[in-house]
Amino acid sequence: MDIKSNTVVVTGFGPFRQYLVNSSWEAVKELSKLGLGDDVALHIMELPVAYQKAKELVCKTWATLRPQLMVHVGLTSTSKAIIILEQCGKNKGYKDSDVCGFHPEDGCCISEGMERIESTINMKTIWKNIQVEGIDVVFSRDAGRYVCDYIYYTSLYCGNGRAAFIHVPPLSTRITAEFLGRVLQTVILEMLKQSNICV
Repeated sequence: MDIKSNTVVVTGFGPFRQYLVNSSWEAVKELSKLGLGDDVALHIMELPVAYQKAKELVCKTWATLRPQLMVHVGLTSTSKAIIILEQCGKNKGYKDSDVCGFHPEDGCCISEGMERIESTINMKTIWKNIQVEGIDVVFSRDAGRYVCDYIYYTSLYCGNGRAAFIHVPPLSTRITAEFLGRVLQTVILEMLKQSNICV
């Protein structure tokens, strides 16, 4: 078996705004302890909440590791207890400044890119197929026009659609990093079944 073809990269984000501990990165670290099975080479990476630096890291990772799938995990501050499965990334409309005070001059991710790129993973099918006790899972077609959406689009562009994005809630006494790590494992294993990666 060519283990390289079974490489999966999962990213989380670092601190931003009032979130000095970002639940997305904490959840990804927990996922790395659990793994995705013996046949999957799992790599994890923390991305800064900075458009340019995160974009460089994602593009470089696609070029060097050539993963079968890259899954990005971000923090949603809009809800306390939902997991959001994002179907597509948008190319334009990035006006909010990142942690460095920067935003793309033209509000665009990739100048020659399409308006929107869909993931090859059918998130609606994932949403229908999984049940996670203790938290709601929802399907979305709008990842928010901030660094999350920007990176998702970049990854979809570099990986020919072989990327996915999951928004997780902030940490709380009920929603722990360990809990989110197990949720990520459940969701990503379902994605891998859809991608025909041995799990």
